[in-house]
Amino acid sequence: MKIAAAQLTCVPADVPANAALAAGLASRARERGAELVVFPELVLTGYELPAIAADPGLWLTGPDDPRLDPVRSAGIATAVNVALRADGDRPVIATLVHGADGAHVTTYAKQHLYRHEQDVFAAGPVPGRFTLGGIGFSLGICYDNHFAGVPAAGAAAGCRVHLASSLYGTGDGIAERAAIHPGIARDHGMYVALANHVGPAGPWTGCGGSAVWAPGGALLAEADDRTPSLAMADVPAGEDAAAPSAAATGLGTPARA
Repeated sequence: MKIAAAQLTCVPADVPANAALAAGLASRARERGAELVVFPELVLTGYELPAIAADPGLWLTGPDDPRLDPVRSAGIATAVNVALRADGDRPVIATLVHGADGAHVTTYAKQHLYRHEQDVFAAGPVPGRFTLGGIGFSLGICYDNHFAGVPAAGAAAGCRVHLASSLYGTGDGIAERAAIHPGIARDHGMYVALANHVGPAGPWTGCGGSAVWAPGGALLAEADDRTPSLAMADVPAGEDAAAPSAAATGLGTPARA
């Protein structure tokens, strides 16, 4: 199975605009043979915490919220991270997974909230995982991935791929991004797909570099630090399948690896 990790620059607090951008990337991933694409943290609003706290209209109501329709109808499985309405007066940061047919597969809410997120969101209670095409996937959202127990739980359950929807900025975020995700691949024997922001993202500037690593930590594909892009790699269907191939593609730019 070919998987894609997407990066883009979000329009602040504009769900329809960001859904259209995500749908465009999803369609390009499908055209290039991917069967699943994962997106960055809070991709439908951008990382705009004050706006999310002030306007519950930015919170999706559930996996069937019609504002997701452009992405759900792209003909590829998607993992889209959003502000999602939950029990109580706070939303959760949630990844909504849909199959290529648009059917809801699972919802995972971020368990480990980072600093100021604790003033806006509620934390999720349970791990996230699903199976697609006979391959087990686990889910982590940004700061989640700094806690070894999150990918470890997926690995223990037999998951072969860890999907990370994240925001890493320029500065210290570059080193964190480069250390955490190949470390997960190495320590837990999983493929790891990181989807990151590129360009302005709330108070930060996303450093891009969406990527896929193989079990053991080898880099398979990496997007640049400037453009909306897709990093894509093959995950073998079985342990003794052929070695994976990889590519990183920009929108309207030549492929790069």
